[in-house]
Amino acid sequence: MDYIELNITVPNNDEAEIITALLSDFPFESFASEGTTLKAYIPAEKLADCKPDVDALLAERGIAQPHYITIESQDWNTLWEKQFDPVEVEGTIRIRAPFHEADPRFPIEVVIMPKMAFGTGHHATTRLMCAALAETDLQRRHLLDMGSGTGVLAIAAVKMGAASVDAIDIDEWAWHNCSENIEANGVADRIHSLLGDANAIPDKKYHAILANINRNILLADMPRYVHALQTEGLLFLSGFLEQDIPQLSERAEELGLTPAGRKNEGEWTLLIYRKKA
Repeated sequence: MDYIELNITVPNNDEAEIITALLSDFPFESFASEGTTLKAYIPAEKLADCKPDVDALLAERGIAQPHYITIESQDWNTLWEKQFDPVEVEGTIRIRAPFHEADPRFPIEVVIMPKMAFGTGHHATTRLMCAALAETDLQRRHLLDMGSGTGVLAIAAVKMGAASVDAIDIDEWAWHNCSENIEANGVADRIHSLLGDANAIPDKKYHAILANINRNILLADMPRYVHALQTEGLLFLSGFLEQDIPQLSERAEELGLTPAGRKNEGEWTLLIYRKKA
């Protein structure tokens, strides 16, 4: 599968994060920053349907000439080796690629080969999720990871003690990549990778659900998450900006969820809710 790399010149990190959030409503699967350039990756076959809308959105942000580059799938690993540095979270979690050396200073290391799937730890929302998990007792807990991407959160969770994680992603490329990363981290016995959307959620109850997606999907699928949560279970939501909190909070309240925590990094936010009886 060939991908398109969209190159956008941005004035600062805040603008890069805002554009990343806006582009997340389209079928872009990965984002990376290189100096003043934001790079967004989308399957070539999916770009045609949304390119006019993407260009219009960027024009509204003052970006009149975005640059599109075709990247053949076999070049992906080489590309990431050039721009993927290890990510450290809270001094306890380190996310690295197989071509990086292990670092014994970190009690938890997650090895990820991205291969076009979202979730390398470089985005603020992934770091927020990892930090929140590190503060949660996951021992012998059963989790659901929606929009699992590379599987980074599912893998981190079982390395923190979770008994099992069902990891679901709608993208077939991400599903394959997640399965590979699960095997590479030696946790295939505790993580079940599934292809699909919220309809693929197994008919069982979870102690916690992780959903690092985007605002619109979270709003639409939150009732399914609540149904799949055990009483007193936790729902971790991220993938949105601070300005989206009122909509998400209203939806959560409608569904009987109780606020249980919040984290911010820049304009990005993570909300935690608890399901009460």
